[in-house]
Amino acid sequence: MKITFVGAAHEVTGSCHYLEACGKNILVDYGMEQGKDLFENIDVPVEASQIDYVFLTHAHIDHSGLLPLLARKGFTGKIYATEGTVGLAGIMLRDSAHIQMFEAEWRNRKAKRSKDIPLFTPMYDMADADRAISCMVPVPYDKKVSVDEGIEIRFTDVGHLLGSSAIEVWLTEDGITKKIVFSGDLGNKNQPLLRDPQKVKEADYVLIESTYGDRLHAEGKVDYVTDLADVLNTTFARGGNVVIPSFAVGRTQELLFFLREIKEKGLVTVNPDFEVYMDSPLAVDATEIFHRNERSCFDEEALEFVEKGINPLDFPGLCLAITSEESKDINFIDRPKVIISASGMCDAGRIRHHLKHNLWREECTILFVGYQSVGTLGRALVDGAERVKLFGEEIDVKAEIRGLVGMSGHADKNGLLDWMSGFDPKPAKVFVVHGEDQVTDAFAAALKEEFGMDAYAPYSGASYDLLKGEFIHQAEGIRKAKAEKRTGNPVFDRLMAAGLRLMSIIRKNEHLANKDLAKFADQIDALSDKWG
Repeated sequence: MKITFVGAAHEVTGSCHYLEACGKNILVDYGMEQGKDLFENIDVPVEASQIDYVFLTHAHIDHSGLLPLLARKGFTGKIYATEGTVGLAGIMLRDSAHIQMFEAEWRNRKAKRSKDIPLFTPMYDMADADRAISCMVPVPYDKKVSVDEGIEIRFTDVGHLLGSSAIEVWLTEDGITKKIVFSGDLGNKNQPLLRDPQKVKEADYVLIESTYGDRLHAEGKVDYVTDLADVLNTTFARGGNVVIPSFAVGRTQELLFFLREIKEKGLVTVNPDFEVYMDSPLAVDATEIFHRNERSCFDEEALEFVEKGINPLDFPGLCLAITSEESKDINFIDRPKVIISASGMCDAGRIRHHLKHNLWREECTILFVGYQSVGTLGRALVDGAERVKLFGEEIDVKAEIRGLVGMSGHADKNGLLDWMSGFDPKPAKVFVVHGEDQVTDAFAAALKEEFGMDAYAPYSGASYDLLKGEFIHQAEGIRKAKAEKRTGNPVFDRLMAAGLRLMSIIRKNEHLANKDLAKFADQIDALSDKWG
């Protein structure tokens, strides 16, 4: 009975943890890495066809985005998730597949114009996404489910996203039961629409996320409606647009909730009949999923509207842009307006077109409402970039760059500590994951200081024996080699990339038996002699 840490170890995205127990191979999340990728991650230790189950905490792509790849490689097991997560994952994984296929088509058009550029194969396609979705098993919150002999699970609402959950896992081998709790991503308290995170009472082991493990959101309950109305009034008075890069699933629906209230109360006095353009087919589909799950996930405030027959996510002036033509037309409308578009970190999608049309305009505001990973365009803008490149063109950043303080789908340091305070007695071991490099260590230190917990932030490749309560292997963090400067020869660049990959493989095999290491070294020497 052991756990191996695969992804989101000293990094924020790419969550993946591998359990071996009761003769079964289990993944908890299998997410895509987004933004800057600092550390080498091990591969899942077994073939996809050997994975029996996946337990999915929520639908965000950094937790679910590689499930179609798993299906492509031969996975045919079951993916357990909450009912809300199954609904959202259905649209998000198809959207991700669409992006993969679109990128492949775009790259291959370029490849056809040059004999030296190889054809690009997408990571996965729509059929792979559909295969993964067909494996999903919806489970209600708070119901203990027997997955297999010796394996039980229960999902607990943690308020991060519709359907998001902590997962309690009971594993029993040879009459000994160990309980391990995976926090998933914990939600912020007092947020619109969704309930506050629910605590779990006991566990032998806990994996806790640490996205904001070293910082605090604004103190007290933030008045997002007033703050957002102030941004709108100020920008509209200048004659500008408010452009909001927003995650299509979760954050966009919260913004609609705020904007409905702003309209209802007449809080915008400059241009009171302003239009709001929701420019994301994914966001439109996700909003429908929210409606279907409102009674199982909405908080009391949102449910009050539902009981009165009021749609809390709709209002006069809301315009939906579905087609690319409708998206393009938005920037030719002269009236000051709100544009909500994905992606939330500005690294892909329609938002980049809206930034191209609005970043250079002093009268406009770019309003950030979510976390911006290191290495993304959104992070560069938040950090004060004066010029950025979009579609091969240098754009001066003259628009006002603002953020809604405290608006986050993640709990801050105090929220994380509060959730951990629910465990009584203290867990035998706490593993801190899903945070930037130094943040994971800082939050582990905070757990030791605050609660006297045995907390540790593992790197990818670390393995822990859950029965013996000890590490089988404590991996060291291997930073990725910096990208080599392009030579202009794409074939030689491929060779350079292959060399970097070989170094990565060498590092990952440090703990092979000496005879295997010697054999590996002989093979590399033979290759070197041939080409040296």
